[in-house]
Amino acid sequence: MTNSDVDRTALLADVRRVVVKVGSAVLTTGDGLNAMAIERLAAQLSALADRDLDVVLVSSGAVAAGRQRICERTQECLRDYSDMASRQAASAVGQGRLMHDYDEAFAKHGKVTAQVLLTRSGLKTRERFVNACNTLEKLLEWQVIPIINENDTVSTHELEFGDNDTLGAMCLVLTGADLFINLTSADGVFDRNPDDHPDAKPIPVIEDIAALDIEALCDGETNVGTGGMYSKLRAARRAAQLGVPTMIVSGRGNFDLPAAMDGVPCGTLVLPDDKAVSSKKFWLAYHDDPSGAVLVDKGAAKALLNRGKSLLPIGIRKVEGCFDRDALIFIKTLEGEELGVGMCNFSSSELERIKGKRSDELTAIIGPTPSDEAVHRDNMLLDAAI
Repeated sequence: MTNSDVDRTALLADVRRVVVKVGSAVLTTGDGLNAMAIERLAAQLSALADRDLDVVLVSSGAVAAGRQRICERTQECLRDYSDMASRQAASAVGQGRLMHDYDEAFAKHGKVTAQVLLTRSGLKTRERFVNACNTLEKLLEWQVIPIINENDTVSTHELEFGDNDTLGAMCLVLTGADLFINLTSADGVFDRNPDDHPDAKPIPVIEDIAALDIEALCDGETNVGTGGMYSKLRAARRAAQLGVPTMIVSGRGNFDLPAAMDGVPCGTLVLPDDKAVSSKKFWLAYHDDPSGAVLVDKGAAKALLNRGKSLLPIGIRKVEGCFDRDALIFIKTLEGEELGVGMCNFSSSELERIKGKRSDELTAIIGPTPSDEAVHRDNMLLDAAI
């Protein structure tokens, strides 16, 4: 599972575009934004850009910046920001403050930045997703450093990314990046939670993250952000599926990203899968939360896993949830094991009527059908990291 002898230099030699995600635990203190952390991060990323690397930054910190600003102006330092309305309002106040600090910090190194605020709903349609890709590509062509954050002010709970680790992984396919760097408050990944186990050992390299029991490994979160190591490893697993390596390293103290790019061991390196999924399948699997599920029999599960087949209605035994056509759904065994996710050609009500039926029976039951397949293999990702 792990191997400290991986040739990092060779692995990173051909990297041309990198997505760097930094969380609130790195950027903030108990009083708000940490100006020194922002200055240090801007210097590090500018050094990467000076190596002709395209750099994309995914940054948290708007809510903390907003809290800080509100406290400075109103002295309401004890306000509760746990509800969504307060969090969104604080983000509205803090996003400008955060970008102002970034813009000034990068300008000291001759770099131009651009604010990009994304919502999950804005990436749900393929057309808008492609438009976001084109915009980011043009910014990088102009040698501008995009600074991406979720548009917390307008996101609803149902449509938010949930954490910027998830957003960072989505930005890999948005930008076509070939490296994901996740800056955290910890010195990489450990075999147990070091907060609870002082004897926890670091994991320098994760060769096969799909085989790693992330749930068992992670039982704690930072007290500032919404992520924690679980979300970072889940994002790394998604990156691995895309064929992109991930570096989970400390963003505190005297961290040195140029040295890390030269192969100097630090933190944890998560290796990519040998066989990468397409960007279309990646987007399909992770652009939305599944709306329901279908439970399939053993024959259908075998056909999906071993023969690369599409899922036909005849193999479906149970339908869970209420969803429309073209919804993203889970595909599970009758025992509840998740096989993957896919875009369903039928609504849940239609599937209830045609489950277990042969393809030549479908029209007689529900009328003209969009397809013989419930989920086509081209619109399916098995072993998805949901």
